[in-house]
Amino acid sequence: MIKNRIKVLRATKDWTQADLAAAVGISRQAVISIEKYKYTPSLALAFRIASAFNQSIEQVFIYEEELEKND
Repeated sequence: MIKNRIKVLRATKDWTQADLAAAVGISRQAVISIEKYKYTPSLALAFRIASAFNQSIEQVFIYEEELEKND
């Protein structure tokens, strides 16, 4: 799973979801989906989001391996 710090970073800039969406060229609904982990952005979009916050991609997005469940 790719987790992110978008909501926290938006708060530090006092940005709405619409503000971020406009800054990176996506819809507000896409921002909502990314924040709720329903959509994983493309690598290019992830870089645009990180750039909008003046952060490295690793500071915005965190990869966490999912453990396989053997029932």
